[in-house]
Amino acid sequence: MADNPLKILGTLGQSIWLDYIRRDLMESGELKRMIEEDGLRGMTSNPAIFEKAIAESDEYETEIRSMALLGKDPDAIYQALSLEDVRSAADEFRPLWDRMDGGDGYVSLEVSPHLAHDAAGTVEEGRRLWAQLDRPNVFIKVPATAEGLVAIRQLIDDGISVNVTLLFGIARYEQVVEAYLSGLESRASRGEPVRHVASVASFFVSRIDALVDPLLEKIVGQGGERAVLAGAALGQVAIASAKAAYQIQKKVFGSERFGKLAARGARIQRLLWASTSTKNPAYKDVKYVEALIGPDTVDTAPLETIDAYRDHGNPKARLEEGLQESRAVLDHLPELGIRIDDVAMQLENEGVEKFKQPFDKLMATLAKSAPKYASHA
Repeated sequence: MADNPLKILGTLGQSIWLDYIRRDLMESGELKRMIEEDGLRGMTSNPAIFEKAIAESDEYETEIRSMALLGKDPDAIYQALSLEDVRSAADEFRPLWDRMDGGDGYVSLEVSPHLAHDAAGTVEEGRRLWAQLDRPNVFIKVPATAEGLVAIRQLIDDGISVNVTLLFGIARYEQVVEAYLSGLESRASRGEPVRHVASVASFFVSRIDALVDPLLEKIVGQGGERAVLAGAALGQVAIASAKAAYQIQKKVFGSERFGKLAARGARIQRLLWASTSTKNPAYKDVKYVEALIGPDTVDTAPLETIDAYRDHGNPKARLEEGLQESRAVLDHLPELGIRIDDVAMQLENEGVEKFKQPFDKLMATLAKSAPKYASHA
């Protein structure tokens, strides 16, 4: 497997993670195979992934039945199932985590999407999930909403590792980095250790182009000078935004401020490229993986994208190529009537709802199952 493009990503400083979780991956040995043969270094989950895994599979039937017969409510059943899967996956990655001294080998579990605008509730659930998972190589996923930022800072201060999710804009990313640093500084000021506290900032890419491209296409169709600018930006806004965020990561974590924390063993908060599956069929299926390869980053991708990259990926460090052109793409957006901060806010709001819907659907499915099983008691 020496020529496996997925493994080559690791030599370029990027970790490849799987954006998917299901019990049979662990039980069949498939996850172990991917760790060994593909160089897989982590795993992410979200409410939509768990809804698909639990609702569309019969692997969980026995446990659901047992808990329903005991009178467990849908939320308790979901919590038990998701916690078990994340623990099992974390145990698969634990040897890698040990070997890399905590540098990789993480699995993420998200707080309830209904807490996206509840800072106190997020902190409370984050602490509970962290304690119940009882694994050093897990992340608690928290959305990068305004309220989420407050929770992120507190959880980092508590010594809880955090995967910041639903991040779409550069301005918000700067706030995420500030929450991470200030949480570490608060912890360090009390003499608490910071070396074991890890974090990634999940910057969602393809969804940006999925929203902006139709706006650009409309301008292109109108012709004129603006059409030229719009044509140059078509399919490039997401990658340009990610490249700009990476420059911020390099600057912040190369600063004197972080240097003081690094002297105490603190880790950088790596950018994680999420939503890397291509939404537009006109684009190459590995478009967002190829463009964003660089040191101290993570790419989390669904199985289909991982399979595609294994088959025809062309790994090369491209994250700092064409920075001037990428900057120009972003600089010209206001002339086209597109405010990237407004785009990011719209995507954040939509992202929260997109996680609520499958979560609620799963709760409804489990609610229907409980009476069915209980009636056979």
